[in-house]
Amino acid sequence: MVNKVYLVGNVGKDPEVRYIESGVAVANFSLATNETYKNKNGERITNTEWHNIVVWRGLAEVAEKYVKKGSLLFIEGKIRTRSYDDQNGNKRYITEIVADNLKMLDRMSSESSQGAQPQAPEGGFESDETDDLPF
Repeated sequence: MVNKVYLVGNVGKDPEVRYIESGVAVANFSLATNETYKNKNGERITNTEWHNIVVWRGLAEVAEKYVKKGSLLFIEGKIRTRSYDDQNGNKRYITEIVADNLKMLDRMSSESSQGAQPQAPEGGFESDETDDLPF
């Protein structure tokens, strides 16, 4: 059995990074993917899907430093669904992509209208430590 996801899309918001009790970094952000097709009337239709992305450890630190809203990313990871009880005691479910590979597909310019931006390193970033996640 295989649980593998490949996504290419744009980041919907800057990553939110936190450190759990053991000092391990975890980052969350949304990623939008688009599917475009023509309907029976020849009209171009675009459907956008939003994905919740989770990155751990070194990848979370990379995301904090280089990933920004609008960044074009390649994500490789696993689908995970978890549940929690909301404030009213109702069981809620959330589906996330736990990324173990992240590649920046757009180039950040060394200058922008807001001043100098960090240049993302070439290539991707991988983590082989997702098997011992604390959930």
